[in-house]
Amino acid sequence: MAWDEWEQLKTSAAEKGSTQMRLNGLPPEDRPNAGSSTGGFLKVDQQDLAAIGDEAFKLYNRLWTEARVTSTDTAGTNLTSQGFDLGSALSHVSLRWDKQLASLMDACALISNHMEFTEKTHQGDEIFIERHVSSIQALDAGFDEDWAKKGEKNPIYGEKPKKDKD
Repeated sequence: MAWDEWEQLKTSAAEKGSTQMRLNGLPPEDRPNAGSSTGGFLKVDQQDLAAIGDEAFKLYNRLWTEARVTSTDTAGTNLTSQGFDLGSALSHVSLRWDKQLASLMDACALISNHMEFTEKTHQGDEIFIERHVSSIQALDAGFDEDWAKKGEKNPIYGEKPKKDKD
């Protein structure tokens, strides 16, 4: 791009009006989670994640105390020792129940732990983004073109020291 063309583009942009980068937000129509019922976007906040994790943890504890059936193991053993075929069938059902219950409890624990992890991760992401956006705003202020009038030098650089001609 030739220098003259660049100058023409700058002049054209200046004539259209002063525009600056907006880092502090988007127009409402461009925000994905603006609360529009027709937007079709999923919005989850920290309270939702915490509630899901809490319910999964409660379910895990209830399964541990209410769904375990230890009496069938002894009943199956007793019936088998007495010669009943029902004893081995009951032991088999008890073993399958324990495996299925363990699988369900593992899933509840995974959900609970994942919700806690997700909540902490998103909090960290929010802080990271806020820090970077604020540093970009500070950097953007350094590129403000109104630092000096046309033809004048930027005062930040100061005056050049004059050399003595001796």
